[in-house]
Amino acid sequence: MAHPSGENLERKEVDIRSMSSSHRHADQAAFIHKVGLPAKQNLFKEFKSQVKETFFSDDPLRPFKHQPGSRKFILGLQTLFPILEWGRDYNLSKFKGDLIAGLTIASLCIPQDIGYAKLANLPPQYGLYSSFVPPLIYAFMGSSRDIAIGPVAVVSLLLGTLLQNEIDFEKYPLEYRRLAFTATFFAGITEAALGFLRLGFLIDFLSHAAVVGFMGGAAITIALQQLKGFLGIKKFTKKTDIISVMQSIFHSAHHGGKKSRRLFWVPAIAPLISVIVSTFFVYITRADKQGVAIVKHIEKGINPPSVKEIYFSGEYALKGFRIGVVAGMIALTEAVAIGRTFAAKKDYTLDGNKEMVALGAMNVIGSMTSCYVATGSFSRSAVNYMAGCQTAVSNIVMSCIVILTLELITPLFKYTPNAILASIIITAVIGLIDYDAVILIWKIDKFDFVACMGAFFGVIFASVEVGLLIAVRSVASNSKHIYLLKPFPCRILRWLTDEDEQLKAKDLPRIDVLILEMSPVTDIDTSGIHALEELYRSLKKREVEILLANPGQAVIDKLHSSKFADLIGADKIFLRVADAVLTCRPKVVDDV
Repeated sequence: MAHPSGENLERKEVDIRSMSSSHRHADQAAFIHKVGLPAKQNLFKEFKSQVKETFFSDDPLRPFKHQPGSRKFILGLQTLFPILEWGRDYNLSKFKGDLIAGLTIASLCIPQDIGYAKLANLPPQYGLYSSFVPPLIYAFMGSSRDIAIGPVAVVSLLLGTLLQNEIDFEKYPLEYRRLAFTATFFAGITEAALGFLRLGFLIDFLSHAAVVGFMGGAAITIALQQLKGFLGIKKFTKKTDIISVMQSIFHSAHHGGKKSRRLFWVPAIAPLISVIVSTFFVYITRADKQGVAIVKHIEKGINPPSVKEIYFSGEYALKGFRIGVVAGMIALTEAVAIGRTFAAKKDYTLDGNKEMVALGAMNVIGSMTSCYVATGSFSRSAVNYMAGCQTAVSNIVMSCIVILTLELITPLFKYTPNAILASIIITAVIGLIDYDAVILIWKIDKFDFVACMGAFFGVIFASVEVGLLIAVRSVASNSKHIYLLKPFPCRILRWLTDEDEQLKAKDLPRIDVLILEMSPVTDIDTSGIHALEELYRSLKKREVEILLANPGQAVIDKLHSSKFADLIGADKIFLRVADAVLTCRPKVVDDV
């Protein structure tokens, strides 16, 4: 096996005499392996190497090497605007897939956006605004083919809660809206800065377990909040904890008051159909005169400019900055997780830092065009994927449908009952509760489970901010997951690419087996398991076999509990590196 190093370092040959500890290798005599080891580095080189692995694990300057100046300029534009690269190969066949996907997600996003705007305590048209400008910007700058951009339930709730703590949206609607645009601006600045400075690894410290708990708690909180509109309750608490919400419900009552790919379109268009049907019946029966709460008024026309409404100085600017940083980080976490999921399914690479710059740019521009924080939506992205999207053009199609909606048919939503919007949101957020993930977390790591439950109960019994704070604090106190962060698969793949290039230059066979020496990993959590699974899938598509050597007892137990051992095969885990080498040796000899 070649040693993964891109540096031109001195190498010394070390003779390693290996014997198999199993009887199946007894017929193989002892032999000598030549293993290249890098020379010892001085302090400066070691520091330089650590900086490179932390901030440039994906080697972003690789395409620019040995290129003329004009080519570097073109590559630079393609880096900033990926559409210039994949757009050259765009054709009618791809457009057909994007058109169908765009129309489908548009039918889903329109009713959702109106409801999500209410979660953020903003007039309904602002939800539609946020599905017009941001998706257009993302289509030109984003690197994911599958993400559908727009407002999402969790970020809308978080933003609405944090803003309400500062300004009462009912008493001071103008100031509230200005603070929302300010928070969106700083959310975009935060996202773009993280990507530009290549600090994306920071979001990985919000572990998988904490995210599962936070999302589950937020889903229940959102669903309970919708009972106001669903049950027609007029006096309802502005707090988000379950106790306050249930007290409002009981008080009101006391005083009277997995999917088939072929059928993906059914749940996708169901919300719009339900809105159309319910709106029609309310209109012809004038049920609003009988006390049925309706949307009432939605501003017609496309996004008005809002640059002058952003607070760039003063007390509210600081508050907007604080809220924006929190909302931006949560939005990033959701979008990057969604992007990686679908990129793995379609076998393409997603540049996390590019994604952050794209998401940041769209929110900065969005804040200047009457939008609030937008990000990748899991429900819409899943529909987008199943509808057969090919590129980010599906986002452009969706934006065009939203434009037509804003210009032509928003007055028709006047009679849409709030109850139907509440039910749409409840249906959408129920999918955020991942029972299987919670069970798996319990099996793998009890500390992770505590973090998960802490975030969950913090959201539903206290507030969204408390749940988020518990999630962050629990992750900070658990240092195990630093061994296997998300950049880990990226580094391994880069090392393999480097070695394959060197071997190809010497006319030698490519690498077909990767042995991971696991002794430095004293423990592993769910984030680490997911990193290993991501690496396994990527290597499998490269036709590279993965073997694990020398894992500790705690790691072994969790590899089996998580079923990762079954995924790669129990016979791919070895006590020593020498045993793993012996297993792949006959194949190497045959190839030579």
